[in-house]
Amino acid sequence: MLKRWLDFAFNDNGASSCGSPGPDPVNPGLGLMEMDEEGEHAPGRSSSSESAGTPASGSFERVYRNATVKPPRIPYGILKVMSMADSTHLAGMHPEVKRRALLMALEAAGAEIEDLLQDAVIRQRILHDFEEKAQDRLRDFEAAKAVDNQAIQAELDRVTGQYMMRIQANVDEVARQQDKVRGWQQRKQRECQRMTEAAAFLVPQEGANHRTLTAVLERAAGARR
Repeated sequence: MLKRWLDFAFNDNGASSCGSPGPDPVNPGLGLMEMDEEGEHAPGRSSSSESAGTPASGSFERVYRNATVKPPRIPYGILKVMSMADSTHLAGMHPEVKRRALLMALEAAGAEIEDLLQDAVIRQRILHDFEEKAQDRLRDFEAAKAVDNQAIQAELDRVTGQYMMRIQANVDEVARQQDKVRGWQQRKQRECQRMTEAAAFLVPQEGANHRTLTAVLERAAGARR
């Protein structure tokens, strides 16, 4: 089972921890869409922004929900483990004590470690692919604006002031989209790190270096040999 997850997460078409994504499992209908923190359309945006914006501020739950490859439907998933690991009841505990407390709670709930690790692999894969899709569409957006700018430049001699304002507006809009994608990337990196830290509590800790989900899965695989 562990080998199959590793193959899924780290084969030539897959993605390791926070690396390059594989085949796109994200619904292409999402597009680059401007959303508020709850993942809905933000009010008061121009039609250009609505059609060419990014889901940079959309919730991770919306990303998971709209993915083609869905996380497994299990009562306790890796997000629950993340929430449990952040609980104030476990604050200040030694990592091994905290790990054992989490394992005891998960065992009492009937959760399977294999299911939780699989959930972590799939969710990180979804985030990687979503990021790649956002980057691709951002590049398309930049290219379209660059073409528009060339057309504006050709008319600049006739109406210099008017078209210089339009060029600047395009440049500013591209910069805003870039800032949104960069902001989403930072949030995604934090989400991956928290997910990896939560998954690390599910495997033995002695001498472990759980900086990536790859290391966690390899540690889990080694513990079962």
